[in-house]
Amino acid sequence: MPARDGDARRRAGRSQAGAAYAGIGSRETPTGMLAKIESLSARLAWLGWVLRTGASPGTDQAFYRGARAGGGRAELYLPWPGFEAGSWSDARAPDVHVLARPSPDAYELSARFHPEWSELDDRARDLLARDAHEVLGEDLRSPAEMVVCWTPDGSVDGEGAGPDGTRQALRIARHHRITVLNLARPAHIRRLSEMA
Repeated sequence: MPARDGDARRRAGRSQAGAAYAGIGSRETPTGMLAKIESLSARLAWLGWVLRTGASPGTDQAFYRGARAGGGRAELYLPWPGFEAGSWSDARAPDVHVLARPSPDAYELSARFHPEWSELDDRARDLLARDAHEVLGEDLRSPAEMVVCWTPDGSVDGEGAGPDGTRQALRIARHHRITVLNLARPAHIRRLSEMA
């Protein structure tokens, strides 16, 4: 797939060196948008982008299917071992890295970003701690170059309606000044399409 312009070629060269993006969003993403996500993710994979996602049904799994179809590398961050295992059965491939549970530091970091952390049960905390890795990598010191998501309200900052895990990831991204492209916004779809 040829690059469309000089900027796209430069981005492709940079991404082949391992630039990562977080592909996240709602479990309730419309079917048509899931198909668009798969297509965009496949094109990003072809350009060398590394996907970070969490294997939740809906958006996460669409990003993963697209990245794998495009021959791309992926990092899967799970809240507990075996989470949604059927959706990533090829994860033993050498180009898929799986972190089976969040690190202790991810829980500490996540507690700082969630306004009601003390009220959450352990399963909810596991899911939210996993989101920190999606945005900041396994070591929590390697921020994704961008976050690509879909939420019902088009949020880019973690405020407003939408899934709690996605809002958590967007709050972390905002704090780290990471670009967020929400595919509920037509301008963001155009921007991502120009990149891929």
